[in-house]
Amino acid sequence: MPLNTQVNLHEPGKRYFRAFTPGDDFYEALIETHRDLTDEQSAMVNAKLVLLLANHIGDISVLREAMKIARDGVA
Repeated sequence: MPLNTQVNLHEPGKRYFRAFTPGDDFYEALIETHRDLTDEQSAMVNAKLVLLLANHIGDISVLREAMKIARDGVA
């Protein structure tokens, strides 16, 4: 299965009235996750989150594609 790069955020059972609302909900949750953390603690949370989500995805080829896209254009 190829990497899905289209907007795909949702919460099961929740009705959204605007297409961007799920993204706003995710961003708010992400910011709250990092609230009151030091830069070092925030980096640790990000690392743990990446590993948890990678394990959930499970498909190494999809993860490689995501890593390539994430790195493209970064100096």
